[in-house]
Amino acid sequence: MCGIAGLFHLRDKPEFDRALVQRMNDVQFHRGPDEGGFHFEPGVALAHRRLSIIDLSTGQQPLFNEDGSVAVVFNGEIYNYQELVPELEALGHVFHTRSDTEVIVHAWEAWGEDCVRRFRGMFAFALWDRKQDTLFLGRDRLGVKPLYYALLPDGTFVFGSELKVLMQHPGLAREIDPLAVEDYFAYGYIPEPRTIYTGARKLGAAETLRLVRGQPMPAPRAYWDVRFTLDNKLSLADATEELVERLRASVKLRMISEVPLGAFLSGGVDSSAVVATMAGLSDAPVNTCSIAFDDPAFNESEYARMVAERYGTNHYVETVKSDDFDLLDKLAALYDEPYADSSAMPTWRVCQLARKRVTVALSGDGGDESFAGYRRYRLHAMEERLRGALPHGVRRPVFGLLGRLYPKADWAPRMFRAKTTFQALARDSVQAYFHAVAIMNDDMRRRLFTPSFRNSLGGYRAIEVFQQHAARAGTDDPVALVQYIDTKTYLVDDINTKVDRASMAHSLETREPLMDHELVEWLATLPSGLKIKGNEGKFLFKKALEPMLPNDVLYRRKMGFAVPLARWFRGPLKDRVREAVLGDTLAATGFFERRYLQHLLDAHQSGARDYSARLWSLVMFEAFLRNSGQAAEVRRAA
Repeated sequence: MCGIAGLFHLRDKPEFDRALVQRMNDVQFHRGPDEGGFHFEPGVALAHRRLSIIDLSTGQQPLFNEDGSVAVVFNGEIYNYQELVPELEALGHVFHTRSDTEVIVHAWEAWGEDCVRRFRGMFAFALWDRKQDTLFLGRDRLGVKPLYYALLPDGTFVFGSELKVLMQHPGLAREIDPLAVEDYFAYGYIPEPRTIYTGARKLGAAETLRLVRGQPMPAPRAYWDVRFTLDNKLSLADATEELVERLRASVKLRMISEVPLGAFLSGGVDSSAVVATMAGLSDAPVNTCSIAFDDPAFNESEYARMVAERYGTNHYVETVKSDDFDLLDKLAALYDEPYADSSAMPTWRVCQLARKRVTVALSGDGGDESFAGYRRYRLHAMEERLRGALPHGVRRPVFGLLGRLYPKADWAPRMFRAKTTFQALARDSVQAYFHAVAIMNDDMRRRLFTPSFRNSLGGYRAIEVFQQHAARAGTDDPVALVQYIDTKTYLVDDINTKVDRASMAHSLETREPLMDHELVEWLATLPSGLKIKGNEGKFLFKKALEPMLPNDVLYRRKMGFAVPLARWFRGPLKDRVREAVLGDTLAATGFFERRYLQHLLDAHQSGARDYSARLWSLVMFEAFLRNSGQAAEVRRAA
């Protein structure tokens, strides 16, 4: 795993400041502490930080083709590179290394922009072709690896693996994007292609961007999408057999490494499946790492131990105290923009533990999206059946009125919250799902923001992100639709962002077998009835794993990788959260209604409501402002 950075001028060929490029590369040193490399020529600068995984002796970057006219800087792994090498050699290309990186330059020469379609892996790269005066950027299909970019007013294009790389350039304005703020307080993250700054963008998952000097910068181009056809007629027995074969193939590809390799083992279905599969493919014991919590309500370590004992792994466990909240400011600096998934804290800890033992760790991320594991999918399907019983013209006024009149019962499980159910039934499918997953729903955000901030949105609402993806989903199946939306949003911008930053903070490479695009494509052909059966999510996956894992692991209630925010904000962090939410930093933005902030705090700390997720989003926004220097900028502007 690595970090990439660089500059390209769209109009001229200036000599770029080498000290600036050095700073851009140094700020991501954690992504690749083993080596650093540069390439400079008029109008182009490429930089790279290397974490050596494959071809330790000759895989340095930037890496060039035979005549030095094509250069690449690359972050990630091309897992099928050993299959591509002989094909490219047959076309006349000569390889000088054993690294997967060299495949990229020759694939570009052979297949041009379509080279990305041939890659099976996780990747973000920038390729310079001198003969074509072209810079070409690409990102993997499921957005495992990040890539940020900006076009500056003087025609300089700047890119990097993290937003902090771009922020080293003095020409990048640090103006906060109001639309990104609206998105953040709805989702808890900022969906691509936006960033918190108006002038910077994320290259989207499964997108490429080709820049040619002398031509205007085009829009990014999508080269792949997952299609939920649901038309595969396999029997349950045949589907489970094929699933096991595909899982083995995906895991095997991701076990190629010249450095110590292991896996995260939480005790959940997904990570346990990966470990069990690894054990069947390895002659040596698998290295596994788990985090235990001293709060039993959040502790899954007993289930991890069961799997570790069954497969004789080298199992390492560290216990995290339930009051482990010292990472707050560290995380704000790590993510570069507001990010409100509190599971980033235990994720940071388990990556810290894993790096003591291994350099590469396989994870179970992506399983909930592809196998329909989230409880919210089952609830959405149930609600959708009810919505289908009445036309929207009837549902909206009837259930809308009931939703307004019925008292709130936030304390009850969702299925017993009649107010929530009535409100969901009054909406269309996408609106209902958005309302179910939003940290702050439309009404809460309306009350949170000041009139002047709402005016700056120009009528924009965060639900538009979901609506745009839903329009491209190509399916009316309620489960498949929300799986598609999550694959394009939550998986990329929350899960993958969380794991990339937490792992790279410790110079640890993570690999995700359940996000193999060929596996994801195949699963999307299977009917939703094979994924959710009654009240059981991941039905097919669990059936396939029954010979490999204990029923106590497969069929227990999902816990998640959570921290006790509600208790923290009423106890040890009570004063700290009040200071953050009601202090000068948020007030100076002019974004927030103080009266509503006071309501959120008082209602939560009195025990009347659980507003912990909402308060966490505000705490992390305040921490972002302080750690990014935006707090001082806001005060000066005020």
